[in-house]
Order: sequence, then C-alpha cells, then structure tokens
Amino acid sequence: MSMGIPFEWQIGWRHVRGGGASSSGNRFIAFISRVSMLGIALGVAALIVVLSVVNGFQVEVRDRMLGLVPHLTLMQRGGSFADWRAVAALAQTDPAVRAAAPAVVVEALLGHGDSLRGAVLRGIDPALEPAVSPVVQAMDPALLAQLQAGSQQILLGQQLAKALGVKVGDRVVVVRPGKGSLSANGPSLIPLRVAGTFAAGHYEFDNTLALLHLQDAAGLIGLEGPNAVHLQLQQALDAPRLAARLQGQLGWAVAVRDWTQVNRNWFESVQLQRRMLALILTLIVAVAAFNLVSTLVMTVTDKRAQIAILRTLGASPASVMAIFVVQGLLSGLIGTVGGVALGLLIANHLDKLVPALEQLVGSKLLSPSVYLIDHMPSLPLASDVLPVAGISLLLSLLATLYPSWRASRLRPAEALRSE
Repeated sequence: MSMGIPFEWQIGWRHVRGGGASSSGNRFIAFISRVSMLGIALGVAALIVVLSVVNGFQVEVRDRMLGLVPHLTLMQRGGSFADWRAVAALAQTDPAVRAAAPAVVVEALLGHGDSLRGAVLRGIDPALEPAVSPVVQAMDPALLAQLQAGSQQILLGQQLAKALGVKVGDRVVVVRPGKGSLSANGPSLIPLRVAGTFAAGHYEFDNTLALLHLQDAAGLIGLEGPNAVHLQLQQALDAPRLAARLQGQLGWAVAVRDWTQVNRNWFESVQLQRRMLALILTLIVAVAAFNLVSTLVMTVTDKRAQIAILRTLGASPASVMAIFVVQGLLSGLIGTVGGVALGLLIANHLDKLVPALEQLVGSKLLSPSVYLIDHMPSLPLASDVLPVAGISLLLSLLATLYPSWRASRLRPAEALRSE
C-alpha cells in the first residue's frame, strides 16, 4: 500500500475501480457499480440542463418583454393627466429613474375586411418614446417619423398584421373604444393607414400591440392628453421599490404598476414549474444514488472473508465502515463530477444541439405562439450547479450508511467459518 494514504481510502478506491474482479460475481458487482455511477451522472446532467433551460427561458422572455413593457407605468384613473410633465418630474427626483415619456394606452378592436382582432393601441411621442422603449429605439427612424400628429397612421406588430392580412399602405379600422363607442347608428369606425410593421421579439406583443401618435390615440377616446406616463429605470429590479414610493406620493387617482406585475401569472407559473421539475429530477438522482445501496450490500456480502481477515489483523469496526463509506462517496463523486461536466457541456451547446435535433425529427420543438420564443435558451448558473452537486453527494453519503454499518458489524469468526 502507498505510504501516507489511509488503507481505508486505498481499499475503497480499489473497490470502485473493480480491482480483484476476477470471478463472475465480482465482475457483476463492478458492472452494477458503474451503472450506479452512470445513473447519478445522467440524473445530475438532466437536472443541470433543465434548470439552465428554465433560467434561460425566463431571462429571454423577461428581456424581450422589457423591450416594450416600461419598467414603471403611471396610469391616470378615469381620464388624462392635467400635467404629465409634473408627474414625470416628481418621479425623476429619484436617481433610479433614467427617462420618462407620455403615452395613451387603450384596448380596441382592429378590423380589415372580414378579419377583426383585439389589440392594445399605444399612443406615443416619437421623440420621447425611444428613451423608455428599447424596441422603439431600435426602429428605423424613417418609419417612426411617419407617426405624425393628425396623420392617422399606425404601426402594427408583425403577427397582428399577418392575422389581419394587411400590408404597408392598407387601411385598418378601429372600433372606437370607451364611452360613446356605440351610437344609435352602430359602432363608430375610425380608419387608419398602416405605415409599417415592427417585431418586438415577443409573440404576445407582436400579436396584439399597435403604435400610433399620442394625439391620434387620445382623439380616439376623447382625451385631451396622455393617460399614462412610462418610466425607464437604471435598474429594472428597482421598480417595485419605486412603485411603492410613488403610489404613496401620487395617491389613489394614479395607478402605479411595475413590470413585475405584467404577466405576473406567467412568471409565477415558471417559478412553480422550475421547483416541480427540480424536485422530480432530484428524485431521479436519489434513485440513482440509492442504487449504491444494492451495490455496497453485494460488495459487503462478496467481501465477507476479506473483511474478517482485516478484523483479525486489527482493523476496527470504524475502519471497516470507513472503507465502504469511501467506496460509496467516491462512486458518488465520480458520478456527480461526470454529471456536472456532461450537464454543462449540453447546456452550453443547446443552441447547436436543438436545431440539429429539429432537423433530424423534421419538426420544430418550440412554437413561438405557445412558448413566446422560437429557440431553446440556456443559462447555467453556479447557484444551480453547486446545490445540485451538493445534493448528489449528500444522497450518495446517505446511501452508504446502512451497508457500511452492516459491514462493521460482521463477526470475523462467523464469516471465516462460513467460507
């Protein structure tokens, strides 16, 4: 034996390597041991990949959502702001606020021919909106410049334009919303010209959002000015704190809503799914780890004579127990390290693996109409990988306790007499 290394570690490592597996029984035990390590590796890898996909999915959708959803929205209840600039100035006293822009937000029906679709009409100031909306900022300035006051022109999300069957230059009609939208002669229809389309990168907005000039949108519902003020913050995570402060300052007349309240149900459902997937896959890792129990029990049974000889040579029950704890822990460590490496390898190359799989099966795995994005994002985080590795090693340790305790209780005389 090597000098300096406790004999418990040397024997335990020899068992892991399958040393001395000359008989068919020993070879079978070595095979089962490798299957246990492979099971742990696959379980750990699956858990890392799934958590990375959920992280990437959440961040991707959130970032795309924040391309058009302002960090904070101040809505005047029942009318328009008498002085939106004063409200914006109040908000901008906080250094967390980077920019403010007025808006008119209203739900309406858009029609073209036989098609009729629900839409969210957002009246914007083309000069100020780019400061609070990355998607608008990225638009062609020439396209945005067509939204002039009184021009009665509108920009449609690409999916909305496709659903209505319109192209640039076509006319759509707006069923005038709000009070007085229905008259004795039927609904009030307001024609608008399609000046262009835009892609928000988020299916829900591409399918429902339409942009027009602030004054044109206000005229649709009989307002004298904006009914909303959009705020862009230095850090999006400051939104809940600032929302609470502004709500207290502005009172009930103004509804303050931060971006985390938009699609709140979606974010909560993602978190719930993440926890459930983590639990299910942890159970898979647990099953693989507890396969070590059967491996170690078979090893103890097969090594009864060797254990008895060690005891007669002066090895204590604690040393015998340590041998099998070391064997189980090393098996778990090899499986865990292999699983972490495999999981990170897959998670970091999903952008290449998923298209190859889609091409192989001839079908798209992610429909943007269902999943909001059209590719498989992945974001492995140390805050996920380290707990997964720790849980795997802990389960491996727990799996060694009973077999190693059983080995330590073996009586040398009885073991040698039965041989």
